[in-house]
Amino acid sequence: MTRVSRFGMGVALAAALAGAPTLAQSRAMSDDPYIWLEDKDGAKALAWVEAENKRTLPRLESDPRYEGFRSEALAIAAAKDRIPMPGQLMGRIVNFWRDADHPQGILRWTGVEDYARPEPRWQTLLDLDALSRAESRKWVYKGLTCLQPEETRCLVALSEGGEDAVTYREFDLAAGRFVADGFVLPTSKQGATWIDQDTLMVSRDWGAGTMTASSYPFVVKLLRRGQPLDQALEVFRGDAGDQLGTYASTITDGAGHRAVFIERRRTFFGGDKALWTPQGIRPLDLPQRTSPAGMIDGRVVFETSEPWGRVPAGGVGAVALSDLVAGRTTPTVVFAPSARQAVTGLDTTRHHLLLQYTDNVRGRVAVYTPQGEGWTSRPVALPDNASFGIAGTSDRNDLAYLSTTGFLTPTTLARFDVANAAAPQPIKALPAKFDAAGLVADQYEATSSDGTKVPYFVVHRRDARRDGTTPTIMTAYGGFEVPMLPSYVATVGKLWLERGGAYVLANIRGGGEFGPAWHDAGRKTKRQVIYDDFAAVAQDLIARRLTSPSKLGIYGGSNGGLLMGVEFNQHPELWQAVTIQVPLLDMLRYEQIAAGASWVDEYGSVSVPDERAFLATISPYQNIRKGVRYPEPYIWTTTKDDRVGPQHARKFAARLKEYGLPYLFYEDTAGGHSGDADIEQGARLQALQMTYFAQKLMPR
Repeated sequence: MTRVSRFGMGVALAAALAGAPTLAQSRAMSDDPYIWLEDKDGAKALAWVEAENKRTLPRLESDPRYEGFRSEALAIAAAKDRIPMPGQLMGRIVNFWRDADHPQGILRWTGVEDYARPEPRWQTLLDLDALSRAESRKWVYKGLTCLQPEETRCLVALSEGGEDAVTYREFDLAAGRFVADGFVLPTSKQGATWIDQDTLMVSRDWGAGTMTASSYPFVVKLLRRGQPLDQALEVFRGDAGDQLGTYASTITDGAGHRAVFIERRRTFFGGDKALWTPQGIRPLDLPQRTSPAGMIDGRVVFETSEPWGRVPAGGVGAVALSDLVAGRTTPTVVFAPSARQAVTGLDTTRHHLLLQYTDNVRGRVAVYTPQGEGWTSRPVALPDNASFGIAGTSDRNDLAYLSTTGFLTPTTLARFDVANAAAPQPIKALPAKFDAAGLVADQYEATSSDGTKVPYFVVHRRDARRDGTTPTIMTAYGGFEVPMLPSYVATVGKLWLERGGAYVLANIRGGGEFGPAWHDAGRKTKRQVIYDDFAAVAQDLIARRLTSPSKLGIYGGSNGGLLMGVEFNQHPELWQAVTIQVPLLDMLRYEQIAAGASWVDEYGSVSVPDERAFLATISPYQNIRKGVRYPEPYIWTTTKDDRVGPQHARKFAARLKEYGLPYLFYEDTAGGHSGDADIEQGARLQALQMTYFAQKLMPR
């Protein structure tokens, strides 16, 4: 079960030329006056942050609407009637849960049959709030890595404040406590997998010369129980110049097969794969962007983002483990998507593969079963216009749980036996979190600068006037082959849709909505199409009179924060409000900030002349211009973000201040890249953002 088109002339060219740096901007690129704000935890930088927070928070928190937004968001996040999503370990259902009584969360479990009851009898295994109080640390839960197939011993990953760097501690599920004198791996960006009950394979910071320039480990070692870290045995070494690092993972199946893979991630999207055995390491002749995803009856299932034998890019293939051991890597085709289909998830049970995919951004699920030399398949009958997810699978049985969600449909959870064709049986449903009466979700297409049709969804009141007066917030991501799919927008629904606003989700290029080709169309120097796509959706909304520039706000985080920064610069006339969350914004120095060097395969590198030249045209920090009438943006980040880092947001705000341009800036001290150290922080960040949108788009 363990898972491990260039744009043409016309609009795009005009945008590229308009974004070309002036002499003053070129000088600013080489003489950066705000380098000191890159000292993430420096006293001077933190004093600047404190002063900015003191300027921004009163503006938002003193708004009479803020407290209502905060309490509503907190009520949704803390509610005990949410669905506890299941995992399976030791034949039991495991769940990590947060509510008002446990804001940081508890790890708990119950029996399979008890879980199906309306109110299961949960047994707490680990209380993060109590642990944090006892140790005076702000521990954030980051997951379990368990010994397969026994599953009794696990490594609990704990992050202080939400950073990507974690501490691993050995935990005994059966006893419900940390193991005395068990494995403890001190804080690092790291990965670990079990080889046997007394041995781990670990990649971490082993000391000088063992981390990549992007801050990830590239040395893999075997660590025996009771052995000091400095005595661990090296088994594999990548290189400091690798973009992402080197990690080991273990895949098992219900027939007792076990495979330990080592992947050296030369780039963010691809790398070398090898099989580890006690007899040594066997390199595997696989395409760089092909990775193992599970195993059934001795057949290893792979996802690929590039052609592999008869398996097309975006498809799924399989190779017998015995063939991999023998050095044979010719795949059998499991799934070959069409141009409008994309794989969104793979899960394995004892005998079957559950494939989740989209067809024109609508969810589908199918069951694949090995038979003879090939695979049989059958679809799972499901409603249209929804998204689906699989949870709680195990290689001990063929039990699975199917979650179903849509923009206006509260999430439901159904249990089903994958081995038979009976329809999944609903067992849990999320109560409605907002009043959806009179709301509709429509799908449209916009035409981008190169003629590409870009789909997007609009959730709005059925009786909304088509006169451009509807306050609308719009989001997208547009990167890393990550799809943005329909889901139940509980907080947006309560805080925004109930108050008469509309919500837009744009499926722009760079994402994975239509597989690797949709992503590759916007990588590196081709990224301008991503920004053209987003602007085209906005222009289509306006042309349909669904909203207007004075009523349109946009938001996005991380790579989506970069998207917001570019749109802020390139199309200030289209937006009244722009929220920029935990963003990349200085694209000429991003490789030197936090984990930035790991994303060269997505963005390109300043060390490559044509890529640097392109990055100079889009980099939000360098392309702010004096005298332009920009919307007042709201920029927020977190000090604990060790992935993108708060440096980008700080410098962007400082440049706006230098140019006398309006802005709001807030930096939270905890929460990491996701800003979710606890449910109270999440509710506060939601409320601050929604207050900003209300001030801009729904003035009192």
